[in-house]
Amino acid sequence: MLASHRTSTRLRGGALLAVSALALTACGGTDGGGDAGTATDGGDAASESYSIGVSQLVSHPSLDAALTGFEAGLEESGLDVSLDVQNAQGDQATANTIAGTFASGDYDLVLAIATPAAQAAAQAVTDVPVLFTAVTDPVSAQLVESNEAPGGNVTGTSDANPVVEQLTLLTELDPEAERVGIVYSSGEANSEVQVEWAKEAASDLGLEIVEATVSNSSEVQQAANSLSDVDAIYVPTDNAVVTALETLIGVAQDRQIPLIPAEGDSVERGGVATYGISYEKLGAQTAEMAVQILTEGADPASMPVETLTEPELFVNPEAAESMGVQIPQSILDEADHVVGGE
Repeated sequence: MLASHRTSTRLRGGALLAVSALALTACGGTDGGGDAGTATDGGDAASESYSIGVSQLVSHPSLDAALTGFEAGLEESGLDVSLDVQNAQGDQATANTIAGTFASGDYDLVLAIATPAAQAAAQAVTDVPVLFTAVTDPVSAQLVESNEAPGGNVTGTSDANPVVEQLTLLTELDPEAERVGIVYSSGEANSEVQVEWAKEAASDLGLEIVEATVSNSSEVQQAANSLSDVDAIYVPTDNAVVTALETLIGVAQDRQIPLIPAEGDSVERGGVATYGISYEKLGAQTAEMAVQILTEGADPASMPVETLTEPELFVNPEAAESMGVQIPQSILDEADHVVGGE
């Protein structure tokens, strides 16, 4: 049986968010009762109350920001919504258990944050709408038939990152870089896709990608140490690796090479620079899709997967200095966000 701690907070606009953090001291299923239905068959949507189950793969700043944005978007809608938030703490078996619990529960909609959580939810939850966010390539993850026409009960928002622009930025920060190390999880479909994107971009930029794989965050240190002859480190939006980002930052500092992450939150944590999206905005965009489903009867099968199309430039001069990197003034002038101090 899943043990959880539940708290409730009344938000502006009447949205009630009931949040529960998964306790990993026990696992199992719940009986769950009734059919999960949506209030799209008539009546005043404003007077309805809704229940949403949220499965978050793990806690790190980007995924946390996506959840924050989702909550804020629901709050802004003025709907009366109860959120049951469960966190798998990076464990796929727990994510599967959470998905099974939601499948047998009484929910109007399920939100999954990150690709492995979305895959678990999509497999288990078949009779109510499932939204995802922070998923890099929904097609490769077999969540949708296509981004334009998902074709089932699953759709959402993608955090596909501009890999070409990110590696181009690396060459501007370190024109002499030739070999770029990437540590990624072999079990995350989103990471495998990004590595392929990086290889394609690297071939046009005269770079060589050197790979090291992990199965969980505890292996990141060993994988990083194996990248003994690289000129820079690139960190994809890999949940296991981002959870252990400080380990990679330490390696980059010791070797005096730049670390380029794939999203802005990791720049704030100590990466040098990147072009990235706002995960909070992505979560809010996902909330807008949820509102359309709950109140307008929108069908996920015909709702295209949405993305944020305008990445922002994040730079961290303090981190750059710690890795022996001088950020050109032209990049500083162009930056949307300068973090970490100078």
